[in-house]
Parts: sequence; structure tokens; C-alpha cells
Amino acid sequence: MPPSTNTALSLSGVSKHYGKVRALEDLSFSVQEGRFFVLFGPSSVGKTTTLRTIAGLVRPDKGSVHIFGRDKTDAEIAGRGVSMVFQSFALYPHLTVYQNFAYPLVEEKVAKDEIDRRVRETAAMLKLDKKIDRKPNTLSGGEQQRVALGRSLIRRPKILLLDEPLTNLDAKLRHDMRAELKRLHRQFGLTIVYATPDELEALSMGEEIAVMRDGTVVQIGTPDELYEAPQDMYVAGKIGSPHMNMIRGRTAKDRSAVEASFGPLSLSRKIAAEAGEEAVLGIRPNDIRFAAKGEKGLDVSISMLEPLGDVTVVSVAAGQETLRMVLPESAATGLAPGQGASIYLDPKKFHVFRASSGQAIA
Repeated sequence: MPPSTNTALSLSGVSKHYGKVRALEDLSFSVQEGRFFVLFGPSSVGKTTTLRTIAGLVRPDKGSVHIFGRDKTDAEIAGRGVSMVFQSFALYPHLTVYQNFAYPLVEEKVAKDEIDRRVRETAAMLKLDKKIDRKPNTLSGGEQQRVALGRSLIRRPKILLLDEPLTNLDAKLRHDMRAELKRLHRQFGLTIVYATPDELEALSMGEEIAVMRDGTVVQIGTPDELYEAPQDMYVAGKIGSPHMNMIRGRTAKDRSAVEASFGPLSLSRKIAAEAGEEAVLGIRPNDIRFAAKGEKGLDVSISMLEPLGDVTVVSVAAGQETLRMVLPESAATGLAPGQGASIYLDPKKFHVFRASSGQAIA
């Protein structure tokens, strides 16, 4: 289902401090109805506080929260049309799966027949219909996660908030649950706000990603936009695996090259920087290859090989810099540490940042 042009959620200038700790600082973003929106960043950047503020569990010191055009900054939790799934699952251990599903509907005084219909419908959708009489401690981690999801979905929320919901699962279950969440999103057209520190989760699930740092959003974009056009070194270093190579140097007098420790790196165009300004040139490992015959390359020495099945990560030494490149397995056959090589860095793929601020240079 394509996302609606309606704005489901909007945060404007939201700040929250706990004493001297700055949890959120002038945080602003909006989410369109039906979107799968990801809050991405390492621990302690404010992802959970953001979700709790949207849910009404935290009241901001300043700023506003609008849900479907209505100011819900100070609204009660129950009236927001929002449901949240926590990292810890937060299931009732003494209740069966059926009772865990039914609990929020009982609290809302929904008719008994309607409760039974929605519980069985939700259990079937999540493939838990044969386990509705069991208690959480008899279920696997993935099944417990599905119970936590079902308990939120059964309320038919307008917005579903997910706080690092896959962190406690093993790799196989995380993969399966990512697919399950994307299926549910497509099936119901839900507006989902998903918090994660995991780059793979963010890139594989998010239609739009907000990269967070120090309680605010640094950049918002699609996975492709964040990968191809990071606005600063922080975003460039968080998106893409292996991470972007960062080469320190200074801009040349004519601003058409960056002088690195191993020599000049010509740019595809002049940049808006001062001559001699300290700069950092970034290039993705996938954008480095061995130089073709007759092509001017950079002489390097191979320092390490990391075979990963279909590809191999090759680390090479160039002057004082160590660069990583990703090669098909067949192209890395026969390589060995200490061996010399010539590599080609594509100038059209360079990203140049100011060393002083980390901001991208146009």
C-alpha cells in the first residue's frame, strides 16, 4: 500500500533534559502516513526517549508532538492512537498468549465476542494460533516477540512504535522477524516508527531513516540518499559496510584536488573550500578496484585479506593510510599480504568533508 500524503506524526523543536543530561535537543521530524520510518544511531542518542515522548510516557520540556494534525504534546497516553513494543517484550508471565492478547481489549471494555474474534485473528496472522493456551516462558524468543507485537497490533493503533525489538533475538530469528515486520507493514499499511542501533536493520527495513546524534536528527533520507550523499562524516561513517575510507589531507591551491600523505587525489570538479584547508576525502570500499592495464593507479601494498564468502575485504597500505576495498572472491584469488598492487580510486565517487566541522563540501 503506497504511503498517504497525510502527515501521521510531527515533532517540532522537542527538547528533554534530565538534570545536566541532554536526552533530546531541538528534535524535529515528520512521518507520512503508511511509512516505515527508522530512528538510527548508537546507544544514548535519544531514540528511546523519542519513542516514549511520542507515546506520552515522557513529557518534553519544550516543543510539540502532533499526531494526525492534532497537538498531543500533553495528551493522555490512552487517547493518542499509538502503541509501543519494548525491547524487553514486557509480557505478562502468568497469562497465556490468549490472555496477553486480550488484556488491552479487556481494559478498553471491548465486547467479549469481539475480543475472541480479534485474538484468534491476530494469533493466526502471527502463526501463534496453535499456542494461544501456552504461557510466555514456554515459547521461543521469536514467538515471545510475536506475542508482544500481537498485543500492540490487536489494539489497531494508528502508529506503531518499536524500540529495538529484535535486539534479544539470535541472528536467524532477527532475519525472520525483519521479514515478518515488513510483511505486516505492507499488509496493514501501518505507520511504523522503529528505533535501532543496527545498520543492517535500518537499511533493509526503513523507507526513510533519521540518523540521530546527541538527541537530535543529523540527516533524514532514504537508504540510497544516505549512502550516496551523506551530509557529514558522522553519517558517512554510520551508513555502509565496510565503513567509508577517510583520507586526511589539504585542498590544493586550485581546489581541484586533495593533497594526501601519499600524493594528490584529483577531484572530478572544484570544491567550495579555501586553498590549503584541512579536508577529509571519503571513498567507499566498493568504489576502489585494481587499476586496469595502462590506467594510472596508486601503488599500494596488501596488508590483510578478509574472505567473506562471495566477496573479500582487502586492506591495503598507501603511505600512512590504510584503505579497504571490497572485491569479488574471484578477483582476490592469489592475493597475499606483502604483495604490491596498483589501485584505482574513482574521482566521481569521492566525498569531501571539512576537517574542522565534518560537514560535506559542495
